[in-house]
Amino acid sequence: MTLTPYTAPAPVPTSRIFHKDIFHGKIVLCSGGGSGICRGMTEALLRHGAKACIISRNKERIEKAAKEMSESTGQEVLGLSADVREPAQVEAAVKATVERFGKIDILINGAAGNFLSPISDLSYNAFKTVIDIDLRGTFNLTKAALDELKKSHGTILNVTATLAYTGTPFQAHAGSAKAAIDAMTKHQAVELGPFGIRANVIAPGPIASTVGMAKLSHKPKDGEAPQPMAIPLGRIGEIRDIEHTTLFLCSEAACWITGVIIVVDGGCWMTLAPYQYPQLVLNPPSRM
Repeated sequence: MTLTPYTAPAPVPTSRIFHKDIFHGKIVLCSGGGSGICRGMTEALLRHGAKACIISRNKERIEKAAKEMSESTGQEVLGLSADVREPAQVEAAVKATVERFGKIDILINGAAGNFLSPISDLSYNAFKTVIDIDLRGTFNLTKAALDELKKSHGTILNVTATLAYTGTPFQAHAGSAKAAIDAMTKHQAVELGPFGIRANVIAPGPIASTVGMAKLSHKPKDGEAPQPMAIPLGRIGEIRDIEHTTLFLCSEAACWITGVIIVVDGGCWMTLAPYQYPQLVLNPPSRM
């Protein structure tokens, strides 16, 4: 008898699971919240009653995103230009958020930079840039918002990845940064817990229709069949999968959870083998 592999159903709307006003009165500050996964995370909180400030380096793009998110959710969204690598800019963003909304309850650190590169081709500056955006950016924004989070007994949610769990080829820079954020989160949980602050990590797997997926997934050569992804639950992820976990971790349902890393990838990281390994690393594609 031939068995057919299980395929997980598509995630249902968050409104089917969470009360519509579960985050009423809560204020979110999110870096990278104008696009991709972090935009989805922020929009999910908005749909359930929160208001938000989203920050990114591109002023025009972040203000446009804030307007769109406000119109689609009916909640107030402030879009600010700020580079998470610059302490003065994130401090200004925190100040502006508090001036507009009065407080900060939920901090999402999602700003990130990434690209494919073998270690041999990775420049000193390129490695530093990713560390600065991902790791230092997470530290900078958290430090800047810390006094407000202490007042609100708030929640920190750091967004990482599964890259370091298997030593993903061509991802030494991003994997190193994300692994360090995983570690930092545990320190945050231990040091900030006595102030009523929880700190956790979401580590997304391959998520469809995102810039990261488009940039980092293997592109077959002419005539080459695409390699199916070995995902135990049978499908690629969607942004809504990350939204569900976000709402849970930021809600009172997770009030006794801190310092944890929740991988949301359908089990992919446990079965993922690098494409055509070791030939891939011996002869990396010229496009990188």
